[in-house]
Amino acid sequence: MPPETSKLVDLLDLKMLPAWVKEPASKTYAHYEAETSEERPHQRRDRALPRERRPQDRHQRHRSDKRRQPTERHRPDRHRPPARSPLEIDVRFLPQPRVFEAIAAQIKADALAYSLISLARLFLQKPERYEVRLTARPGSPLYQLGENGAVSADRQFLEDNAFRFAQKDFYQIDITQSEPIKGNFTSVARDRLSGTLLGPTNHHNYQPRLRSLYEQRFRRRMSFADFQRQIEIVTDPMLVEKWKEEARTVTTFTTRQEENPVTFNSAGEAEKHFRQKYLPALVRTAEEILIDGITSRALGDRALRALIEDAWSTETRSPSKMMQELAGRLRETGLQVFRHRRGMLFVSPIRVRAFTHEGTSVSPHVKAILETIGAIPQISRKELAEKLLVDVTAEESVSRKLTLASDLHWLIREGYVIEFNDGSLDLPRGKAKSPVAAVSAAENCRASVSDANLDGVSQKRPTTPEEAEIGGS
Repeated sequence: MPPETSKLVDLLDLKMLPAWVKEPASKTYAHYEAETSEERPHQRRDRALPRERRPQDRHQRHRSDKRRQPTERHRPDRHRPPARSPLEIDVRFLPQPRVFEAIAAQIKADALAYSLISLARLFLQKPERYEVRLTARPGSPLYQLGENGAVSADRQFLEDNAFRFAQKDFYQIDITQSEPIKGNFTSVARDRLSGTLLGPTNHHNYQPRLRSLYEQRFRRRMSFADFQRQIEIVTDPMLVEKWKEEARTVTTFTTRQEENPVTFNSAGEAEKHFRQKYLPALVRTAEEILIDGITSRALGDRALRALIEDAWSTETRSPSKMMQELAGRLRETGLQVFRHRRGMLFVSPIRVRAFTHEGTSVSPHVKAILETIGAIPQISRKELAEKLLVDVTAEESVSRKLTLASDLHWLIREGYVIEFNDGSLDLPRGKAKSPVAAVSAAENCRASVSDANLDGVSQKRPTTPEEAEIGGS
């Protein structure tokens, strides 16, 4: 099931970003260049003062090379798995359906045009707003636990961690508290790598916990002998008391899918039952898998998670694939996608078109609006009123404002004028720009209006953040 999208998505926050805008390059590793480009002082002295090689120097280096040869103890870990080759998997980000439906409804509710690149980045901004489609190329299959379980590109990794990923689907887990631990313990064993307290070495539960921790977390990384070397003995009284409290916790696993439920008193017993009963038929091979954005950021397979993170960073900088996906889905809902302003894509509920009524009788007020917007692209409503309403009397003020608002509303609804979500106005592409200057157009109207009286010109504005809630439960 997709996650609940209860966050606010406010379309008023969208800014119109030109397609040629590029984000600055990351400087995460800039300090490493500084370190490598500048030599340490003693390195510079060595290069400035070379010395002749002597025979004894060669013998000394030979002896030191022998000492540097790895012993059996320091040889590379034979249990460490070989490095994996780069994943041949295609990653595609898709809008989350419920979020998309709510945003499409917001766009339809107003006569505004929104930048498609800004919409794409709005979806990519938070993981609950998008889904991730993974497509395996030939020779690089994907694996999944069941139909909706954990995903990985490594079958062995998925099998090794299957019980941890799917235990809640097959077992009812109950946690209870037993009687306090009796005995006078002054030290406990602790794993340095994970910080897990294993208890006193003479406690009856020490060896089972030691083996269980190794099997669950470190079996593929190192041998059991190397793991034992990471165990330390600590004598801190606070850690001893902490172990006593943890040891009181008893976890039981009861099967869910069997007619006669069976209860296991430890995770090791439950995992053994899981591997015998459920695991053989649980792992499936898939060519394409769809997961939600939140799950994609918490995958256990580090290589696959890193691949998705890299693809997300690339897509955020240039969201061409998300824009393509949005354009197709928005058209299916009846919205209009068009190009404007340096070829950028915009979406609007209105089909924009150039005004072609020059040969017919056109109201001088409508003509003045078109000429002013054509002469001053991206003009705002307030600026338009300042240009067209000058020197009006008190008796004419209300009627002229209503006329201007009515004419502008009609032009926007018919698609002859585009109103963008940032409040700017423009004419559709293909309409020849009028050579008439804005001042000349203003003289034809002979009206005046002050800034305080412009409220009568405004029509319905974009929804407020409180009205823009989408994807709620």
